[in-house]
Amino acid sequence: MRNLVVGGRSKSGGDESDEGTAGGRRLKTRSFWKELPILVGIALVLALVIKTFFVQAFSIPSGSMQNTLQPGDRVLVDKFTPWFGSEPQRGEVVVFHDPGGWLPEKAEEPNAVQRVLSFVGLIPSADEKDLIKRVIAVGGDTVECSGNGPVKVNGKAVDEPFIHPGNTPCGDEPFGPVKVPKGRLWVMGDHRQDSQDSRYHQDQPGGGTIDEDQVIGRAFVVAWPVNRWDPLPVER
Repeated sequence: MRNLVVGGRSKSGGDESDEGTAGGRRLKTRSFWKELPILVGIALVLALVIKTFFVQAFSIPSGSMQNTLQPGDRVLVDKFTPWFGSEPQRGEVVVFHDPGGWLPEKAEEPNAVQRVLSFVGLIPSADEKDLIKRVIAVGGDTVECSGNGPVKVNGKAVDEPFIHPGNTPCGDEPFGPVKVPKGRLWVMGDHRQDSQDSRYHQDQPGGGTIDEDQVIGRAFVVAWPVNRWDPLPVER
């Protein structure tokens, strides 16, 4: 009959140590320091996948979206839903690539560490050629604004409670009527008197509109600083 082992000693009195053993042999444990590079590599790959396909952080550099967004705010941008054919809608706050000539040349290049961390999405993008504005009109719309406003889309006045206090809907730049081409967007900042948006680029290709393909995604939440955490609803 086979003896039972209890507490490392068989009932027959024989010593059989089971501490750290399997079949009488000590199990070898992998060193933490050997596993660390693997864990870091997995974390970086996951961060890169999330940043590429799902969510990316962006830093607000200016006051063009006040008071909705303040300089230094960090927003999270949804890059996932466009994969399912979702298109930008009126009232959404979107991040998009500079169509060309909207931004001055970068004054300072990010260092190597900043480039790596922003590449995998661990810090806001180091690419200063991205802008954030609100979609006012989409392809097929006719948009205009004269005098003290309001902004009109397809002849109807747009309710814009998000405009910076003291600003007029047109700011200092009345425009239109402008027929927005299909597949393009008319965008404006909430701080109308401090935003170089579609109004100021009507002499460029696209007539001040941007291509939907240049849109990175919709900003859906202010993630940082903590005391300013707030979702960004779509204002229609």
